[in-house]
Amino acid sequence: MIGTFLTRLFFAAIGLFMAAPIVVIAGVSINEKRSLTFPPEGFSLAWYGQIFADDGWRGALTTSVLIALGAASIAVLIALPIAYALWRRVTAIGRAVQLLGVSPFVLPPVITALGALSFWATMGGYGAWYTVVISHAIFFTSLPLVTISLGFQTIDREVTEAARTMGANDRTILTTIVLPMIAPYIISGFAFAFVLSLNEYIVAYMTVGFTLETVPIKIFNALRYGYTPTMASVSILFVAVAVVVFGFVARFGDLPRLLGAWSNGDGK
Repeated sequence: MIGTFLTRLFFAAIGLFMAAPIVVIAGVSINEKRSLTFPPEGFSLAWYGQIFADDGWRGALTTSVLIALGAASIAVLIALPIAYALWRRVTAIGRAVQLLGVSPFVLPPVITALGALSFWATMGGYGAWYTVVISHAIFFTSLPLVTISLGFQTIDREVTEAARTMGANDRTILTTIVLPMIAPYIISGFAFAFVLSLNEYIVAYMTVGFTLETVPIKIFNALRYGYTPTMASVSILFVAVAVVVFGFVARFGDLPRLLGAWSNGDGK
């Protein structure tokens, strides 16, 4: 009895500790005055409106969304054929390619960012918008690679073999059986890559510097010129986007399997 109580108390304390920064930022974002004080002095949602009314913040938000959409799309396009090839036939080369796919995410972000900086500076593309899109795509390829690979593992090979015996070729099997079955995993991988690209700072800063402002770069720039609750408001907006996206994944993307919680006789 006491052990159960202490366990619940421990996890409640951890939950409170993890939620505290979000609570503080949320409180700051509704300050009536132009300050980062907590508890908030008064109540106002004007700082949320400032995100869309101010040209700088609106432009940074638009840039971040476009970069995240492009990076997530490219990451999925890279991960899908790799996962498909590994599902069809496991080879040493395939495993090596898979390892390369996850390596950017395993390495510390600053190492990946420095590598991207060196590469684009050598190629003469430093500061161009596409450098951060491609760099983010490579950096976050591991996420859709893992989710799509899990999707392929849920496919019963007897189904594809039955289709093959009925005269279906590989292309027909892929488009009519395989892709529809792994679609939730593709969408989930896209969603994970999108959210992380939206919030990423180091790689974006190393590849475009201040020539292109994403929201994280905009927040850093704003810190140099004065603190405003708008920074807290946009942070809460990003948290809300992440909650909505991951909630969507949990609802439609079979989250237990994505987390590796396989049940007996299900998906094996």
